[in-house]
Amino acid sequence: MLAPLLKIIVAEDDEIQQLYLCALINGLGYEAVPAEDGIAALELVRQTDAQIVISDLQMPNLDGIGLTRQIRGLDLDHYVHIIMLTVTDDNEVRNEALLAGVDDFMTKGGSNAILKTRIRTATRLINHASELADRTRVLEAYNERIQEDLRAAAAAQRQLLPELQDDIMGFRVASAFVPSAIVSGDMFGCFALSPDKLGFYAVDVSGHGVHASLLSVAIGHLVTPEYFCRKALHNDDAPDPAAMVAELNTRFGASENDDYFTMFCGVIDKVSGRLDYCQAGYPSPFCVNHSGVAEAIGDGGFPVGMISSASYENGVHQFDVDATLIICSDAANEAENPKREAFGNDRLRTIAETSPCTGAQNIPNKIVHALTEWRSGRPLEDDLTIVAIERINSHDTHNKI
Repeated sequence: MLAPLLKIIVAEDDEIQQLYLCALINGLGYEAVPAEDGIAALELVRQTDAQIVISDLQMPNLDGIGLTRQIRGLDLDHYVHIIMLTVTDDNEVRNEALLAGVDDFMTKGGSNAILKTRIRTATRLINHASELADRTRVLEAYNERIQEDLRAAAAAQRQLLPELQDDIMGFRVASAFVPSAIVSGDMFGCFALSPDKLGFYAVDVSGHGVHASLLSVAIGHLVTPEYFCRKALHNDDAPDPAAMVAELNTRFGASENDDYFTMFCGVIDKVSGRLDYCQAGYPSPFCVNHSGVAEAIGDGGFPVGMISSASYENGVHQFDVDATLIICSDAANEAENPKREAFGNDRLRTIAETSPCTGAQNIPNKIVHALTEWRSGRPLEDDLTIVAIERINSHDTHNKI
């Protein structure tokens, strides 16, 4: 069915030919808009919503090819289909017209049936473009709604992350969190478990985006201070973070999907400085002593949820006063520069060893800055988490952060 009152500009300097074409077009159910030359036609294109122009090749003031070039240079919110009327089959002329932006040709004085066919073809293309535009608007509206939901989810996710505090039970904690998308698959926490024990964890869910973030948020809701105490401390208050990791592996390994995550968690005794930790596939953190010597701790381990029968072990490290534990997700050492070279652990170690001089609280942002320079300002391809825990004194405070 032909679209009613679709405007068609007829650019023709021959008055009789113009009247004939306009009458034929009006008879087909369109609205013919006459123009005596290219300049008049161009002005009509600017002023009306006409989407078809039938133009003579040879016209005074501005010919058909010149008119086409001018139309293609306009900033319109719709496409204009141009049919060129010619009295020649000269390939050179037609090539020039095509390069200018002409869509179709018709021999001047040709049959009415051919003109009808050309107009109907143009109408189908216009209707198709209109349908695509409508679908695009709907998709854009849905996309904006999704983006709003993602921004809300990101805000909710950030609320689960700990806030910086200068002193929690004699420890200073600083962090940096850089998601590769609006939402992230990383999660971390740090909190008092008892008057003399600090618990912490860092998680990196496989994959990126919404799917990974849903699992990370689920972990963040699950691993509360109460959960940590029940699963990582025995009744006699002896730390056993591996027991908590094993419990998480049983819980998430039972699902039918392929989700898994890496994890590093631990319990620090503020009096003795003993660090009991469990590593489950997460990159080994650096423990930097007061002299600036960095030591990587841990030896790997299986990711959580990947192998249901996996076993996990505890490790022990002495965490002295003025020492700093620096935990980084694998986005840090795997970040590549434009030459596809990874940032690597050696560069991370070099930055970590500056913590006694620059202050442990500045290390997370210092690493982020170094990675930004390394990637020449390009966004990271993976979610980045950096946590620095410095043992500063023995103040008896135990607020959750």
